[in-house]
Amino acid sequence: MGILSGYRVLDCSIAMAGPFAAQRLGDLGADVVKVEPVTGEWQRHVAAGGAEGKKINVSFLSLNRNKRSLAIDLKSPGGREVLIDLVKNADVFLQNYRPGVAKRLGVDYETLSAINPRLVYVSISGYGEDGPYVDRPGQDLVLQGMSGAMLSAGREGEPPTAAGQYLVDAVTAYNAFEGALAALLHRERTGEGQLVQVNMLDAITTIQMQELSVFTVGGKPQIRSGEPHAHVYIRAPYGAFATSDGFIIIAFPKLKTLGEVIGEESFLTMVDDVDTWTRRDEIFAKTREKLKTRTSEEWLALLRAADIWCGPVYGYADLVEDEQIKHNGTFVEYDHPTEGRVKTPGFPIKFSKTPSVVDRGAPLTGEHTREVLEEAGYDAGKIEALAKSGAIALGAS
Repeated sequence: MGILSGYRVLDCSIAMAGPFAAQRLGDLGADVVKVEPVTGEWQRHVAAGGAEGKKINVSFLSLNRNKRSLAIDLKSPGGREVLIDLVKNADVFLQNYRPGVAKRLGVDYETLSAINPRLVYVSISGYGEDGPYVDRPGQDLVLQGMSGAMLSAGREGEPPTAAGQYLVDAVTAYNAFEGALAALLHRERTGEGQLVQVNMLDAITTIQMQELSVFTVGGKPQIRSGEPHAHVYIRAPYGAFATSDGFIIIAFPKLKTLGEVIGEESFLTMVDDVDTWTRRDEIFAKTREKLKTRTSEEWLALLRAADIWCGPVYGYADLVEDEQIKHNGTFVEYDHPTEGRVKTPGFPIKFSKTPSVVDRGAPLTGEHTREVLEEAGYDAGKIEALAKSGAIALGAS
């Protein structure tokens, strides 16, 4: 019994941000019903990295555990009627339609809150529900480019480098997850639901609280270095450095200490609060040359002994086998009825009395349509009639 056991979530979202937020609610015990088209949600047909799976591709599998699939055609009267019936007893409704689409479908906040005033309605968009960019598609890399963050790292004059994960989608998902929880708490106190709006542009902007405040309050310009310094607002050396057999991270050590460890005499007389900014490229370059002379393991042992912040640069193969990752139980393994033994990232929040578990893997399209509708009071005849009309889909497509 998870901490959100007893709550019903209707997940009408697609792609990553919405499904990831809904999955987190499911991980905490909520009954998440994934409301998807009769042909299956968009992500079922797009395999990231070419990982197609057997019947469910890995992209969909990774974002839709602990959910049941209800396959309906929202554009049909019968399909919309089914959703409205479910809304009457739902706690959270989550969607990331393009602005205006929910209203055209008749599932906007005003319509659904009139049916269920206690409903927490979470709406995710790319740039906001209105404004000059309202019609632009919200896509992770596009938003990374707009965020300003890409020009806080790397070499001056060289193309910026994107994050190695779907960063904006993930941050937005957690904003939506947090917003849903906060709104549920408000409802517990007052009995009233509300509209929760999250957009990708605000999500990636506000996560840069410290960096943007340095710019807006401190007046410090965002100037990249000639060397691939990892952050314009952090003193040198700060970044990834090649060793004789790989790469390691070093994060703003005291120059005198670093100089003693790596054998760079010029660092011994430098002033940390001055030279680490004004001579940033020189410090980075000298550190880079010295670190080429030993292995990663050798340097990490020496740097850690000197209490310098440092660490390895992992690939995924290294991360999965890391001893702390194993100790934490960061990954979960379970058996999926079509995909076999599955190993994916698990639960970032641990509860002593209501731990998260994988109750079910990602569902097949419409796998639970009959089950969900029977719970809603539909008899077998009506379910079959809806299926025959195309308003719903039963089982896998």
